[in-house]
Parts: sequence; C-alpha cells; structure tokens
Amino acid sequence: MRRTVRLAQTAGFCFGVRRAVELAEQSAQEAGPCVMLGPVIHNNHVVERLAAQGVGCVSTPEEAEPGGRVIIRSHGEVRAVYDALKARKIQILDATCPYVARIHKLVAGAEEKGRTAVIVGTRTHPEVTAIAGWCKAPVVVENGEELEKWLSEGENRKDIPVTLVSQTTSTQEIWGRCVEKAKKLCTNAEIFDTICNATYKRQAEAETLAAQCDAMIVIGDRKSSNTKRLAELCRERCSRVLWVEQASAIPQGALAGAASVGITAGASTPGWIIKEVYDKMSEEIMEIEESFAEMLEKSIKTLNNGDKVTGTVVNITPTEVQVDLGTKHAGYIPMSELTDDPTVKPEELVKVGDEIETYVMRVNDQEGVATLSKRRLDSVKNWEDVEAAYEAKTTVEGKVTEENKGGVVVSVRGIRVFIPASQTGLGKDVPMSTLVKQMVRLRITEVNRSRRRVVGSIRVVTAEERAEKAAKVWAEIEAGKRYTGVVKSLTSYGAFVDIGGVDGMVHISELSWSRIKHPSEVVSVGDSVEVYVISADPEKKKISLGMKDPNEQPWEKFTSTYQVGDVANVRVVKLMTFGAFAEIVPGVDGLIHISQIADHRIDKPGDVLSEGQMVDVRITDIDMEKEKVSLSIRALLEEPSEDADEAEEE
Repeated sequence: MRRTVRLAQTAGFCFGVRRAVELAEQSAQEAGPCVMLGPVIHNNHVVERLAAQGVGCVSTPEEAEPGGRVIIRSHGEVRAVYDALKARKIQILDATCPYVARIHKLVAGAEEKGRTAVIVGTRTHPEVTAIAGWCKAPVVVENGEELEKWLSEGENRKDIPVTLVSQTTSTQEIWGRCVEKAKKLCTNAEIFDTICNATYKRQAEAETLAAQCDAMIVIGDRKSSNTKRLAELCRERCSRVLWVEQASAIPQGALAGAASVGITAGASTPGWIIKEVYDKMSEEIMEIEESFAEMLEKSIKTLNNGDKVTGTVVNITPTEVQVDLGTKHAGYIPMSELTDDPTVKPEELVKVGDEIETYVMRVNDQEGVATLSKRRLDSVKNWEDVEAAYEAKTTVEGKVTEENKGGVVVSVRGIRVFIPASQTGLGKDVPMSTLVKQMVRLRITEVNRSRRRVVGSIRVVTAEERAEKAAKVWAEIEAGKRYTGVVKSLTSYGAFVDIGGVDGMVHISELSWSRIKHPSEVVSVGDSVEVYVISADPEKKKISLGMKDPNEQPWEKFTSTYQVGDVANVRVVKLMTFGAFAEIVPGVDGLIHISQIADHRIDKPGDVLSEGQMVDVRITDIDMEKEKVSLSIRALLEEPSEDADEAEEE
C-alpha cells in the first residue's frame, strides 16, 4: 500500500507569534536582565528554549527587576500592567500581536465615546482577559446565544450603544451568529470583524485536509486554544485524529493502515517541532515505494523560475552565498539578492549549515546553476509587517533615501514609503534634503499592495512624542527648575526656547545683564542654551524663562569693583536729551548728565558722544538705595595735568 503525508501550508507560527518569538530571541542577545511576563506564547518547548537563552518568566510586574526589561506576551496585557511596569521604571518590550493591539484601541476608544464594549471569545483566554482590561465595564460572550441572553435581560439594554469585537482566534461561524444577533436586536451596534485572517485560513485548510485524509495529526501545546479548536474541527471531518505536542508523543504504529495522513499545527507551534513530526511520519510510518526510475527522476529534477525552494548554505564568499538545493542544480544567492544593505557582509546574515528559504530567479540547465533570491521572499514578509503596522497604527523606523517631487522617500524594511512634504514635520523654510540619509520614526497612513504604494507621516509621530514630552514637562515644572533647551525662534521682545516639547519665552530683559537691542545679539535659532523657570501658568500654557545667571548680580559686582572717585572706561549705550547712559559693567549703567559731558556748554549729548563709543569717566556719586550711579567726563577734563602741577611747584 502506497502511503502519503500531507503538511498544511498554513501550519505553525502566525505573524504575531513569529514576531513575539523573534523579539524575545533578540532581547536574549542584548545586555541586561530580561523576562517574559507570562509565557510569550502558548508553547512549553519555545518557553524552555528561551529560558536556556537567558529569558526568564515572571507572573506579575512586581516580580520583575526595577530598571530591567519585560516582554509583553503576544496575547497582550491589561492597561494596569503597563502602568505598573512604567511606575517601576521597567523597559517594556511589547510583543503584543498588532491585530490584538488594534482591538485594545477599539474597546478603549468605544468606552471613551460612551459605548459598551462586547467581546466575543473564551472568557478565560489570556487574549480576552487582556482586551477586557482596556475598558472598565466590558461584556464578554462566548457565542450568539449568550449575546442574545445578555441583550434580553436588562431593561432597554437593546438601545445601549455597543461596540462588538472578536477574539482573533474565534471561528467565523461563532462570529457570524453574534453579528446576526447584534444586527437584529441592537438599535445602535458598531461591529468590527477582528478575527485574524491567518487563523481563518489555518482552520479552513485543516478542515479540507481532514476531509481528504484517513488520519490527522494536530501539533500544538495543550494550553493553546487555537490548537484545541483545530483538533475539534479535524475530528468533525476525520475519525482518526491525534493531538500531540511533539514527535516523541506519537505512539509507534498509532496510524497503521492509514493510506494518507494530514499534518497541521497551531499558531504557537514552531517550525522545528513540525519538521520533527513530519520526518518521523515519513521515516517510521510511511512506506516510501519509489522505483529506480522515480528516484532518478527526482535526482535530476528541474527547477523552474518563480519556485520557492529551501536549501542548506554550503559556502559563503564576499559576493555570494552558495546553497545546496538537493537537486542537480548548484544554487547561489548574489549579495544584491541577499540584502538591500550594501554595507552588510554575507556572514553577518547567514552561516554555513543554515537552512534558508529562497526564490528561484533564473535556471541555467546547461550549466546546472540556479540564481536565487532571499530578498524577494523577505519582501513578502516585509509587506506583511508594513500592513500590520498600518492596521495597528504602530510606529515604525526607516531611513530617508531620497527627496522627490512633493516629499521624501523612506525605506522601511526595504519597502518604499512616500512622505508628503506636509507630513515631514519640517518648517516651510527648511529644505527637505536635510532629511536625506537620516533615520526617522513614522506612522503608516496608507497601504495599497496591488499598486505597491505606501504613504506615511513623520509629523504625526513627532507631534505625539512632543505631546508626551510636553505632558511630562507640565507635570514636573516649577519655578527655579533648570533646563537645557533649544532656541526655536526670535522676536523683537525675546526668544522662544523649546525645553522638551514645550516652548517658553525668555524676555529680552532676561537674556543678558547687558543692555541689548535685539535677542540676536545674544542667541541664534538652533542654539542650545541653559535656562531656568521664572514662572509657569499651566492653564494658559505660558512659561517665562530666564537665561542670565542670578548669581552674577551686576550691582554687587560693580560695588565690589568701584567706588566714588574711581575712573572707569565705559560704553555709551543710549543718548537722551538730558544726558547719556553708559554701561560700567554688564547690567549696571550710569548717567552722564549733559552738564558733565564737556567743559563747555553743549546743545545735546549727540554733539559730543555717539552710541557705542568708549569714554573715560569719573564716578561722582553712587546711590546704594536706588542703585543709581552718576558719572562725569567734565571732571576729568577740568583736572590739572601733571605738567601744570610741576610748573606750580617750580
């Protein structure tokens, strides 16, 4: 009897789970303590593997080390957990599936609008518990009957505005019945289909495979609800179904007599466990009957352009990676098809012995060579990541590669994202070329995969980050507090300084102890300056700042340096009809009365003096109480010279 093994294409990690495991593995390579808050996914084997890499597991935020790092699992957590971690100054590595994170925002937003969030899902499932933790009074129902019962129990409950969402791993059948009840019984229902498409595909494929095979193996952790659901669906269509966690759990001869065996796996099942099960079935159960002709045909199998193939890395050179495909063809990946980054070396991305999935670009049967591309396959995954970021409204990072008509282009995971000029966040007079080659944070605002068009906004992220910083400044601001700020703009009456998301004004009188006519004499736009808070009005959102050092009080400096009768070299700063004001030291001016400017009568001070002129004067009076100083040029002009004194002595 010829037997076959068929593996479901959608078996194993979904996007969200893969993202969570990759984040955990990456954090294991970085310095500092890092733990998972609960298992990052429902699979003991994966959790044990992460533990061996140094990523531990805690049950509550209080068990985590203050100042350390905590990974939020793919199912997500309640809002209170985030608050508790932030209070302990713990760095959050959020591995929440973007599709689940979107549901958190939906229910939180619904409650803000006065709507009741109704969640369709298993009450005890961590994902449902986390979703419910983002609103104060959620309603959880497991099926359409429970929803109908809840709507019928309370008075006027059918008139309550409800927002209906689903656990991502729920079935379309259950969700469909709930939607039908909501539309029939609710007068104000808002419905969001939040079932993950990957879950639907996995379940549909498992049902089809189970209907076509004599036996089914469902691989996954016993705590995984989506794996449990796969097993239930398979049992409805196939009489022989085994639910196992790994290959060693399959009893010898358990599927004897089955001509065809199908294999599927839950979203939390890693590829290496699936491979072990598949290999065990092929080696121990299936009787592979191949004629010599069949084996020969397999050994000379011809590859086709566009095939997706898996091979083993056998050699690495500076220009290419050689791959054993198990066929007559020698496969190689040119560096340009390995990565988009020309600065990366191939050995930084792959190692000899690594299994690598690639795309067949060109086949040369004559020379027995196949040109492969990893970059093109990665592009598919990158598109999925970009689409997930768009759905979840998460912030992504990329490098500005060019300026073009109307905006700039940012490379995000190799995907070109267009940023319109209005969304760059730059001022009208700032050229967009200043962004080129810069790393920027942005939000994806539009995705059209068929047209390969992606649009984003840097301004949205900048505004949100500035708002967060501003909230922190307003929460901590007080008179006398010092900040390092950046001069944003100048006016005739002062300078506006950004102190971290909030602009405060330094009045011209607070810029310097010296008398100045314009702020530009002291600071320029873009300067980094040290300022202190004079006053702050949170209601009017106004902050008054100072720059001149209060410890360097000019009057004290003047009185400790000069006294009545001393001669000083001063700068004329202002001419008046009655005299001229001159700066003795920065911040202290003295008056040269018109009668003290010359030893003869003058009509106006400008006849003798000009602003900015340096002159010698004698200090004739100091009013300590009013902090006023009288100066005289005339006193020096009328003093007898040394020659005259010597003549009188003779």
